[in-house]
Amino acid sequence: MKLYSTRNKENIADLKEAVMKGLPDDNGLYMPESIPKLPQDFINNLSDYSFQEIGITICKELFGDYIPASDIEQIINKALEFPAPVVQLDEHRYILELFHGPSLAFKDFGARFMAQLMGYFNKGEDDKLVILVATSGDTGGAVAAGFYQTLGIEVVILYPSGKVSTLQEKQLTTLGHNITALEVDGTFDDCQALVKKAFLDPDLTSRIRLSSANSINIARLIPQSFYYFEAFKQLPKEGHPIVFCVPSGNFGNLTAGLLAQRMGLPIAHFIAATNKNDVVPSYLDSGQYEPRPSERTLSNAMDVGNPSNFARMVDIYRAFEEVDSPIESAWGDMRNAISGFAYSDSATESAVLEVSKKYDYTIDPHGAVGYLALEEYQNEHPNTRGIILETAHPSKFLDDMERILGREVEVPERLSVLKDREKKAHYTENDYDDFRSWLLNNY
Repeated sequence: MKLYSTRNKENIADLKEAVMKGLPDDNGLYMPESIPKLPQDFINNLSDYSFQEIGITICKELFGDYIPASDIEQIINKALEFPAPVVQLDEHRYILELFHGPSLAFKDFGARFMAQLMGYFNKGEDDKLVILVATSGDTGGAVAAGFYQTLGIEVVILYPSGKVSTLQEKQLTTLGHNITALEVDGTFDDCQALVKKAFLDPDLTSRIRLSSANSINIARLIPQSFYYFEAFKQLPKEGHPIVFCVPSGNFGNLTAGLLAQRMGLPIAHFIAATNKNDVVPSYLDSGQYEPRPSERTLSNAMDVGNPSNFARMVDIYRAFEEVDSPIESAWGDMRNAISGFAYSDSATESAVLEVSKKYDYTIDPHGAVGYLALEEYQNEHPNTRGIILETAHPSKFLDDMERILGREVEVPERLSVLKDREKKAHYTENDYDDFRSWLLNNY
């Protein structure tokens, strides 16, 4: 498997290099040179395949003979140890529950797959691999759980001080061992900028083996494509076209859906649902991409003002496949394939209440944003079946959920046990030199 940089298609890497480096040296993002079409028989008969078999089939097609089939099967079977069930709200709306993994968030799929793949590639290496990851909420917990006590790998999680929920913070600050948390005085975008700057620092990367576990790493996106197929198979074959509504922050989840569509999954349309950090919906509306500092909201995992994966979205839709063509060249095709909507916190709270009362279903703030977007889209396109990606368990936002609903929300045991554990995090200013010195002193 060969991958190129979104900044320069001549900058080629194999799968191991792309996964272990995370970012190309030119600060682009890795994309597959070719996205294979899966056999039509496979698409037509998805219901005959288990979730694990779907992942194995996709990886064999993508990787070719780069990784032996038996090793692919072992990686997938260890990564996909929990389900992705679809729950029906009514005849037009469904929920894809992606919170049944260890950290109760969709990012468990990518983190566990990445941990298995990196562990596979890291065999025989003498120097430790240091994984840097920025989180706006859920990524940190998923990566911490996925890589916990993985031999030869250290994980450093950067998170914005005061901008993640209490239980989210406990998930990434209480494990210890090979997991270290840095509490940054800034926003998620600041954390992400520090990580990217580290990867582009040749002196630092010559002294420390660095990689990323954010969705900038292609190993995060590949497994996220699996559950689009898994969701699709759970709906009846006969019926209106299927659209996916994706609550979006860094846009890795939606980009994974675009990959699934390119591999042959007949997704009729995508809906990008955001909070007031609406850079991508604004682009889809106007054709002008104008990133800006993120603002804090109720749906904190989506508080991203300059989503990294937008570069991959542009690459998929860029006119004439020209890497150096302007962002605006992708606008026409992208807006035909994706509709964008954005909502306030007050609207989000109202949606949480509506879903609870109307369907007796407890939806988290991110899923509630998706519910609003799907409802608005289906008002104009009623002859569709919509699947909302429910990206995190509502108990991860316990204080807000109980305030909105006026009742207790059940907390799964694997989350409740963290409540009384001691937080251990290193507080740091939003300063690259300080961050760089800390890395060199510790690794």
